[in-house]
Amino acid sequence: MKFEDLKINEELLRALKEQGYEAPTPIQEGAIPAVLDGRDVLGLAQTGTGKTAAFAVPTLQILAQNPNQAKKRKIRALVLTPTRELGTQIYESYRDYGKHLPLTTTVIFGGVNQGKQVTALRAGVDVLVATPGRLIDLMNQGHVDISKIEIFILDEADRMLDMGFIHDIKRIMKIVPRKKQTLLFSATMPKEIEEIVSELLYNPVKVSVTPVSSTVDTVKQTVQFVDQKNKINLLSRFLKENPGSSVLVFTRTKRGADRVVKDLQRRQISALAIHGNKSQNARQRALSSFEDYEIQVLVATDIASRGIDINELGYVVNYDMPDVPETYVHRIGRTGRAGHEGHSISYVNYQEIELLEDIEKLIGKNIEVIDNPDFPLVDKTEKVNKSKANRHKKKQESIQTKSDRNDSKTKDNRHRKNRQKSEPWRKSEGKKSNNKKSGDKKPGNRTQKAKREANKRKRKG
Repeated sequence: MKFEDLKINEELLRALKEQGYEAPTPIQEGAIPAVLDGRDVLGLAQTGTGKTAAFAVPTLQILAQNPNQAKKRKIRALVLTPTRELGTQIYESYRDYGKHLPLTTTVIFGGVNQGKQVTALRAGVDVLVATPGRLIDLMNQGHVDISKIEIFILDEADRMLDMGFIHDIKRIMKIVPRKKQTLLFSATMPKEIEEIVSELLYNPVKVSVTPVSSTVDTVKQTVQFVDQKNKINLLSRFLKENPGSSVLVFTRTKRGADRVVKDLQRRQISALAIHGNKSQNARQRALSSFEDYEIQVLVATDIASRGIDINELGYVVNYDMPDVPETYVHRIGRTGRAGHEGHSISYVNYQEIELLEDIEKLIGKNIEVIDNPDFPLVDKTEKVNKSKANRHKKKQESIQTKSDRNDSKTKDNRHRKNRQKSEPWRKSEGKKSNNKKSGDKKPGNRTQKAKREANKRKRKG
């Protein structure tokens, strides 16, 4: 199929050609006709499938058919996105696709001064790309009016849910008009997103490119077992063996990302980090340096990575395994794009083995294990077994000690019985000694007591 077959206008076709687009991807084939027909769309697609063009191209065409005649343009299409980086990427896509159309687009996000964003809004825009937090801030200040929008788009809805934007989204849903066209795109479909879909979308066309939680076939997935302290050594060796490769490294925390960068820089490996604690300018510089091949390694947290869009990214390294299996799918979706072969390498310590098993269960296959003789995983299982063995040994020793005491008692009883047989008079004493009511502590106490009482009577007499 060609883009011409999707009934796209000449201006958009020309822009797509200038951007190097040759043929539509499956998500574009399914979504573009439905959007042009005015239908609500539910798109289940992973990162790197071409979903931005799947909603940007048809919305631009719809808006261009009835251009804004008012002096001050009102917002006609609203795109909600989870992060600044992804918002910038979507804005640039709208700008590039619509370069030959009389439409304006702007993007607003937090973390930077709002002055330029407010100026752009005052000039009027057709398409507004926004993160939920900054959108609500500017609405509260009276700078944004979304009550007249015609098209409402939620991109990476599951990621917005993960980031805690669910309440902001529901607040925005109450403000946008009931009569509108709604497009929602998500890589996964958790329960909360299903509730939003049922509330927000009317009889939507469902476009599912790949099963939710499946991985792209062009990505070769491998895993290496290694102790946490040796992960940096394993990563450094890999980077030095592949000096010309661009590598995106994922860590679980911001502090972890900074630590990996420092360790790599000490080893003379060019690396920068991108995460929420970095300023917007620092994040953009890091992205630009990585995209321009000025640095070999970009270390990122999951949330900050959403704006990274590189077609020929060779490797994704899971330095820390994600807590949520679906996040693994998001991560490795950064490589193996546009038909290029990609590689994902996961470094797994003993505590992360269960996370790996959850991921393999989700994607429905086992990930190939690569031997790691230089930095092997210490056999924690053996240590655990040794610990269990020690506990078991102590338990057995305790049982044996108890048994020995019982044996000793048995021997004493046997010895006592033998003595009673040879000395019958002891038998009665033994029985008397076992009488708890008597309170006597030793055999023969009663006889001695009787003698003492007899002596007392004699003295009295």
